[in-house]
Parts: sequence; structure tokens; C-alpha cells
Amino acid sequence: MEDELVLLDSWPSSFGMRVRIALAEKGIKYEATEEELLEQKSPLLLQMNPVHKKIPVLIHNGKPVCESLNIVQYIDQVWNHKSPLLPSDPYQRSQARFWADYVDNKLFMAVRKTMRWKDGEEQEAGKKELIESLKVLEGELGDKLYFNGESFGFVDLALVPLASWFYSLETRSGFSIEGECPKIISWTKRCLEKESVAKSLPDPRKVYDYLLERIKKYGF
Repeated sequence: MEDELVLLDSWPSSFGMRVRIALAEKGIKYEATEEELLEQKSPLLLQMNPVHKKIPVLIHNGKPVCESLNIVQYIDQVWNHKSPLLPSDPYQRSQARFWADYVDNKLFMAVRKTMRWKDGEEQEAGKKELIESLKVLEGELGDKLYFNGESFGFVDLALVPLASWFYSLETRSGFSIEGECPKIISWTKRCLEKESVAKSLPDPRKVYDYLLERIKKYGF
């Protein structure tokens, strides 16, 4: 019996992009269901993720798996025959999880601060944290092709969706990520050469238009 997979997602979501990339890397077919997160949430989303009520949610044969990095690890374990995302070595796997957690808890927090347009002081603090966090990631990347070395992996997948928001961050905050962190931009371009990434990330200008519409409608 073929697996039944449904992904509850929203196209601008960096967290949803992670799952899309993982599924594409594995060559897995699935049904995508678009959620309008700023409007009324669907009954299916509330049923499948009653705790956080957030996307993404991967429904595998009727059973929900929630939280993007948790979903990616689940995908990597269940469909382990192709394109491993986490290293097999326990230490290297722990390091990949550490840096993915850094992206979530340090970098994305800085992005959120930078996105708060109305508070200039907080935005400036967020921009400073964002650049500092990207520089730390540059140091970890070093001269490697990918964070995992020669192959695209877990940390790359955790971070690269943010590239679709770079244009919005730069345009609204008045700085150049390439000017501050050139290695991150070179790495981003390398990742975008992969079909799994290029097809999973939306056009940055489409994201910016979405952001402007959201600010106009909701004030944030």
C-alpha cells in the first residue's frame, strides 16, 4: 500500500519550505494543502496540530507530524534510502542539530526583530543581531561547499529558506547581506542550483509583495 502524505503548508513560510525541500530531496510525492494563516485556520490544521495550531504539519497515513525540523528528521528516518540529510556519525549528527537549533533560536529571532518596522530601535538591534548571527554561521561554513561538507544536508535545509526573505530584509532595513556576509550569499547561490531548493523557494519579490500587503492589512 502506497503511503498517503498530506502537507499543511503556507507558501511564504520558511518553515514550510524546509519540509518541501526535504520531500523533494527524497523524491516523495505528496498532496499540498495551502493554509491561510492570517485568516481563519482550517479545521484540519486545528485537528492535526491542536497544541501550536501552526504549519507545517505532515500527515502520514492519517498521523500528524509537527514542527519543521522534527518533520525533516522524521522524513530522513522513514525514507532513508535516498539523499540522507543528517550525518550517520552520532557526533556529526549532534553538531548538525546544534546548528539547526541555532538558526531557529538565534537567527530567526533576529529576523523577527528586524521585521518589526514600527520600532526603529528594536529594528536596529535586530539588524545587528541578524548580521552577527550570519557571521557566526559563515564561520561554521568556512570554505566548505555546504555545512555538511561536500553534500547538501540538515543545516543547509534549515537555513536556506531564509534566502527568500533576504530581499525584504535588505529593502526594508537598508543594508546588504552580501556586503556583510558574502560567503552566505555564495552558499545561497550554490544551494539554489539544486532543483529541490529552487522549486521549493518562492520568488523573493513575491515574498516582499506579500509582506507589504500584510503590513497594510494587519499593521505588522
